[in-house]
Amino acid sequence: MKRETKLKVYRALAIFTLLAALLCGFGLRGRAQNAETVLDNAAAVYQHSNGITADFTMHTRSEQQRVNESFEGKIQMKGDKFTLVTPDMRIWFDGKTQWAYMERSDEVNVTNPEGEELQLTNPAVLLNTYKKGFKATLKGESTSTNGKAAYDIELIPQKKGDIVKIELQVEKATSFPSSIVVTAKNNLVSTVRISNFKTGVNQPDSFFVFNRTDFPDAEIVDLR
Repeated sequence: MKRETKLKVYRALAIFTLLAALLCGFGLRGRAQNAETVLDNAAAVYQHSNGITADFTMHTRSEQQRVNESFEGKIQMKGDKFTLVTPDMRIWFDGKTQWAYMERSDEVNVTNPEGEELQLTNPAVLLNTYKKGFKATLKGESTSTNGKAAYDIELIPQKKGDIVKIELQVEKATSFPSSIVVTAKNNLVSTVRISNFKTGVNQPDSFFVFNRTDFPDAEIVDLR
């Protein structure tokens, strides 16, 4: 895999991780007493959401790496499956195999994510393992960008890795996920804001599989 392609693939996977954590905030309710209650409820609600779709805006910045970029995208999830669309990339994941299509190079990288990589790209795995992998704290309340009261949750990894902390903001009254900020050890700060979302979008399993006929001229690079 070319270095540029690899970086874009992993950047897109990181974006998905942020969105997965953010969207799973649907389970939050006004009576939530602590972060554990919030996340337990979020995991249960996601499992019964019958499919989620959302538009998002992503902003990434790092003075150290001289990165400052913003773009919009769309994600759809069902169980352990997802599709992610950004201006220059599309990703499909059917629960086992992942296809990453790079528009500029007309190339598709095929992989089978495992271990830590799978945890970072699977919302169900992320939420169901937070008790083992993260220390969750309900930091308090704040006001979202929409001017509504929100809960603030902080997730700190128990083991050192690429992520230093994750900060979630979820509106109290509607359970609407307002924003998520992920700080990485290389001082890369990524912020995601949701502009639209729907639950009950029950896409067929084939929707999460790369369709060769839609990209007849694309080069397939099998990295499994």
